[in-house]
Amino acid sequence: MDRRSFLKTSALGGASAAAASTLAAPVYAQGKRTLTMVTTWPRGLAGVWDSVERFAANVDALTDGQLTIDAKAAGELVGGLEVFDAVTAGQADMYHGCEYYFTGQHPALAYFTTVPFGMTAPEMMVWYYSMGGMELHHKLGEIFGLKGFIAGQTGGQGGGWFRKEIKSPSDFQGLKFRMPGLGGETVSKLGASVQVLPGGEIYQALSSGALDGTEWIGPWSDEKLGLQEVCDFYYPAGFHEPGAALCVTSNLEVFESLTPSQQKAIEIATGECHQHNYALFVANNGPALQRLIQGGTQLKEFSDDVWTAFGTAAKEVLDGYMGDEIFAEIRTHYEASMAATSAWIGRSDGNYTPQRDRVMATVAE
Repeated sequence: MDRRSFLKTSALGGASAAAASTLAAPVYAQGKRTLTMVTTWPRGLAGVWDSVERFAANVDALTDGQLTIDAKAAGELVGGLEVFDAVTAGQADMYHGCEYYFTGQHPALAYFTTVPFGMTAPEMMVWYYSMGGMELHHKLGEIFGLKGFIAGQTGGQGGGWFRKEIKSPSDFQGLKFRMPGLGGETVSKLGASVQVLPGGEIYQALSSGALDGTEWIGPWSDEKLGLQEVCDFYYPAGFHEPGAALCVTSNLEVFESLTPSQQKAIEIATGECHQHNYALFVANNGPALQRLIQGGTQLKEFSDDVWTAFGTAAKEVLDGYMGDEIFAEIRTHYEASMAATSAWIGRSDGNYTPQRDRVMATVAE
């Protein structure tokens, strides 16, 4: 019996309505509190650690210092990919990371980071904040005793770094490639040997030959990680993360022990952090890409047959989980929102942007 069922049953069995009401009333911890937040990131990692620091600062400011977030980098308390278990077990109060690292716990968690051929960042924001995505995030989290909010956004991520060019789908056969989430399962279907490593371990794995290629985030973060030093070929467009959200996920009992104003502070802090982080990535990616090109990185694009192979494999991966009720619910809801939003954005921004660039280039001549 879960905690809610126990409280409800106990209250109904009480001798009086007043006693039942007293038993069922929430109890909030008083005074200043510090919550321990473990993360999947090394301290200072470009973009993602910025989100960690901004979230902590937001919470401190919104609560006038009554609630403090003590952020631990990967390895300081638990390993980068151990944060989910640490929070569900009560070893830490919350984690900052990406939900798709934990698809082994439930594949539907991927939808609250990104999925292959999924939403762009604006489409994700529409679904999450206006179309019921947040509520589905909370519904899924309750299964594990968690309460999550998206708290960062990388925008579209690059297709990856490779030692050799990818000229056809067969080039993925035997390729030792780092890619988490359902995207990783997709390239695995093409024959890749997929590994899931936290960001802090990628450079060394490429340097040692343990990896033949990797995806990370985008030009800015990838440059800071030094991937251009160990791979010659970069593919700026990828199928796997068209708009990847970061998250702050709390132990549910810890979250419910906070006062209502503190709970709202966390929700507001994550939302502000999400939009600021998106702007930060987009602002830095363009200049970083130019530096990579000037430094000798060779930019490539996947051929149409590779894109088609990605799509075929991705559909097989997603379809394979449709027997799970909540996965099916979230996928159906997500795809309906994406189709509705894209119908407008495709006709407005999709037509406007190339025309703007064409006209302004013509006028400038």
